[in-house]
Amino acid sequence: MDKFTTLTGIAAPLPIRNVDTDMIIPKQFLKTIHRTGLGETLFFEMRYDHQGKENPDFVLNKPAFRNASILVAGDNFGCGSSREHAPWALHDFGIRCVIAPDFADIFYSNCFQNGMLPIRLPQADLDKLMDDAERGANATITIDLETQEIRGPDGGVIKFEIEPFRKYRLLNGLDNIGLTMEKTDKIKAFEEEAAAKYPWL
Repeated sequence: MDKFTTLTGIAAPLPIRNVDTDMIIPKQFLKTIHRTGLGETLFFEMRYDHQGKENPDFVLNKPAFRNASILVAGDNFGCGSSREHAPWALHDFGIRCVIAPDFADIFYSNCFQNGMLPIRLPQADLDKLMDDAERGANATITIDLETQEIRGPDGGVIKFEIEPFRKYRLLNGLDNIGLTMEKTDKIKAFEEEAAAKYPWL
């Protein structure tokens, strides 16, 4: 899994409440187990019309936000079904951080499993970032996970909270398998001891 330490990029504003996982990636694109290629289907029903042409009014289709790596969103982001394809699609598009007042629990956890940082902020702080994001490529934002700071284009700093264990995982690029591999020596020692104690097993 990719490490997340510091991210500087364009923030795209998506001031919509209750963006569910079907809006993030519709059900017809869930047949694959591969994490690549899903960026094209991200927000499919909002990004494209019925002929498959881009909707020029959707934020990620606008020139200023095509390379966005941060999404500033509304409350209850990622609600709905518990599809891991939702963070996969965001990550494949290039989004590494989503900032919102709150997230659905399963989506929030899935982000950490996939090297993405979801940040919860009070509405007042989010409103400031949403205003910054409206400026597009003229206003980049920096996310510093080590210091737990968001630095805006005008020099303003917003602090954010994150559980220490989840912070450790992101800084070191550890998913569940990576966490297990950190304990390889202990696992090997346990297996050797168990084999000696219970040779009939």
